[in-house]
Amino acid sequence: MVRIKICGITRPGDGVEAARLGADAIGLVFYDKSPRNVSIEQARSVIAALPPFVTVAALFVNPTREWVEQVLAGCAIDLLQFHGEESAEFCRSFHRPYLKAVRMKPGVDLRQLAEAYPDARGLLTDAFVEGAHGGTGATFDWTLLPDDLSLPLILSGGLDEKNIEEAVRRVRPAAVDVSSGVEADKGIKDAARMAAFISGAKHGSV
Repeated sequence: MVRIKICGITRPGDGVEAARLGADAIGLVFYDKSPRNVSIEQARSVIAALPPFVTVAALFVNPTREWVEQVLAGCAIDLLQFHGEESAEFCRSFHRPYLKAVRMKPGVDLRQLAEAYPDARGLLTDAFVEGAHGGTGATFDWTLLPDDLSLPLILSGGLDEKNIEEAVRRVRPAAVDVSSGVEADKGIKDAARMAAFISGAKHGSV
């Protein structure tokens, strides 16, 4: 069964609802240029409201070492998610499980990236949009994804309740990650859209 992450959570109630509906993980964005950016205090309140066994991912874009360490010291984070040009050495240096995000476009060699980040828990594939690092709502050509990747594949980029079932059936990812596709407004999740998305993902994986 495909694993499901709802990213860009900014409110405790949205995190609780995502978990209630069946999400395996939630994502907190620690990137000040994102409309879904949260402070450490906000993140703490979201995490405190979650039920047991929900994975909490912290998303960064080219952060300083000090900022990552500050977040880890202030919040109970399970997984790091790097969306910039971070090296494998930097990603692994915090001794936490991590994902490396890749903005997909023709010419991107995922097999080579999997070799460059061998200890990543997976590669998260998102749409390439100039000047943006995720959360754009843009899709990409899924035929760019190889079926023999050495790391688990997490599919992201333009997913919503309308295309998720087809996406899971076609790509067969280990997990899917959605942010803008289940929102009423930036950073504000829509319960009905989350429910439809999670249901579609599960139907697509059977």
